[in-house]
Amino acid sequence: MEMIKVILSYLLGSIVGSLLVGRLRGGVDIRRLGSGNAGGTNALRTQGKAFAFWVMLIDIGKGWLATGAIAPFHATQPYGWLATACGIAVMLGHVYPLWYGFRGGKGVATLVGAALGLGPWLLLPMLVTWLVAVILFGFVGLASMLGALALAVAGAVGTWEPRAPLVTFGVLSAVLIAFTHRSNIARMRAGKEPRARRLWLLGLRRRSA
Repeated sequence: MEMIKVILSYLLGSIVGSLLVGRLRGGVDIRRLGSGNAGGTNALRTQGKAFAFWVMLIDIGKGWLATGAIAPFHATQPYGWLATACGIAVMLGHVYPLWYGFRGGKGVATLVGAALGLGPWLLLPMLVTWLVAVILFGFVGLASMLGALALAVAGAVGTWEPRAPLVTFGVLSAVLIAFTHRSNIARMRAGKEPRARRLWLLGLRRRSA
């Protein structure tokens, strides 16, 4: 039964929001537009706010379903580990979707949903870290990686039990998010990564100067 839930989570993750909404809107494939990524950021940049809203709703929702409904997190074993496995599986489904030739998004929105299913309190360190990183550095990709790392730290320093499944989920998620953002890392090192200038504090200061 546990393996069936993990497989179901992967198949659920393979329903990529941007590709599903794009198909309903006349066959739009955002992997051929903008950055070529099937995630919410590229959806917003290439298709607008309404399109991106539905994309985020689907991608966050499936993450929550995996850890909040298919394998809800409990303080007794093996349920904590099952929720961890389902959370990672739904993210892998999003990154490597079976239905779309194994070419999906970067997994950030799905991670948010999975963390929400594990415990809404996990979102606070993630979102605060993400926002602070964007304001200080202006890079959405870097903020996403640091937000995922904050989840691992929150699992390690928190007082909840069992701690090991949450720490494991956080570490594996951070590694996966860093891997899916490897092109962003390369562009940042080359000085070619675009910044979110509407949130970047230094960018705001430069425009107001």
